Amino acid sequence: MSDDGHEQNGHENVPSRQRRRFEGISSRAYEHPADRSALVALRKLSGFDTVFKALSGLLPERSLRLLFLSDSVRVSDAQFAHLNAMLRDACYILDLEKVPPMYVTQDPQPNAMCIGLDEPIIVVTTGLVELLDEEEMRAVVGHEVGHALSGHSVYRTILLFLTSLALRVAWIPLGNLAIMAIVTALREWFRKSELSADRAGLLVGQDLRASMRGLMKIAGGNHLHEMNVDAFLAQAEEYEAGGDLRDSVLKILNVMPRTHPFTTVRAAELKKWAESRDYQRIMDGHYPRRSEDKDTSVSDSFRQSAASYASDVKNSKDPLMKLVSDIAGGAGDLGGRVRRGFGGFTGSATKDAPPRNSEGGSGDDHPGDARPDGDS
Repeated sequence: MSDDGHEQNGHENVPSRQRRRFEGISSRAYEHPADRSALVALRKLSGFDTVFKALSGLLPERSLRLLFLSDSVRVSDAQFAHLNAMLRDACYILDLEKVPPMYVTQDPQPNAMCIGLDEPIIVVTTGLVELLDEEEMRAVVGHEVGHALSGHSVYRTILLFLTSLALRVAWIPLGNLAIMAIVTALREWFRKSELSADRAGLLVGQDLRASMRGLMKIAGGNHLHEMNVDAFLAQAEEYEAGGDLRDSVLKILNVMPRTHPFTTVRAAELKKWAESRDYQRIMDGHYPRRSEDKDTSVSDSFRQSAASYASDVKNSKDPLMKLVSDIAGGAGDLGGRVRRGFGGFTGSATKDAPPRNSEGGSGDDHPGDARPDGDS
C-alpha cells in the first residue's frame, strides 16, 4: 500500500485503516459446512451448467434485470458513489474479478439480495441504505458479494422460481407436495448460506462490532442508544435454551417458511465464528484457494457437514436437541424425559397417583432425573 492510503493499482482501500485482502480465496473458506457440502456436490454434477442454462430460459431473469434497470437506481461513480466504492472494495478484498451490478430500489423495508443465473446482480433497498452507517453497510455489501462468490445467486433464483411455481400448481395436490418438499429443502440450505454470507461480510468489513450493529438495527431499527450487543446476544441464548419440547416444535414451524435465520441467531453464530480458529487462520492468510476447488472431495464435504450438524445437536441447549442427544447417547427413561419435556402433560392425576409396585420400579426411582438437565 502506498503512503497516501491507495493501492498501487489505483484501488482505494476504504476506510483509511488497513484491511487484509484475500487473494484467490475460495468461498469454501467461509462457507458454513452444510452450505459448503451442497455447493461442492452441485459443482461436481455432470451437466450442471447445461441444466441451469436451460432453466434460465424459463426464469424471469431478463425481466428482473430490465425491471431494476428501468425502475431502480444503478450504483456507479455518478450515482450512490459511496456504495459503488464499497462494492469495488468488497470485490477487491474477496478477489472477485468481475464487479456485479448493484441497484438501489425504493422500498422502506430494509433488505438486500443477490440474484441471477448467468451473472449475479445485487439489489439493496432504500430502507437499508437509510438505516445503516458506513461500516454497517460495508458488511452488508460484503455479505452480498459473498453470495456472488459462492454462486448462491443461482440457487436463490431457482428457489424464487420454485416458490412461485408451487403457488401456481397449489390446486394439484401431489404436484404441490413434491415442489414444496424441494422448496423446504432449499430453504434449509439457504438459511445456512446466509450464515456463510454473514461470514463473508465480516471478512470484508473486518469489524465485528459493525456487523453486530447492523444485525441489531435490522431487528430493532435505528435506535442504537436503546440497544446493547450483549443483551441482544443474550436473547439468542434464551431463544435456544428456553421453553420445553412444545417450544422446540414451534421454533421449527416458525423457521421453516423463512429463507433467513432469525436475526439474534445470526448474530450469535457470527460472533462464535469470529472467535474460532478458522476465522483466525483466514486472517493470518491460511485459507483454501479457488485454484483448489476442482480437487475438493464431495464425500469429505458431506462428512464435515454431518459432523457440524452432530456437533450442533450435541452442544445445543434446545430441549428437543438435548432429547435427541440423550437418545443418541443411550440415555434411559425416554418416556419420562419426553413427559417432562412437554411440561408434565399428564397433569395432576399423575402427580397424585400412588407409586407403581411393578418390577423395575417407577420413574421416582431416579430422583436425579426430576427435570431435564440444565432447567431451573
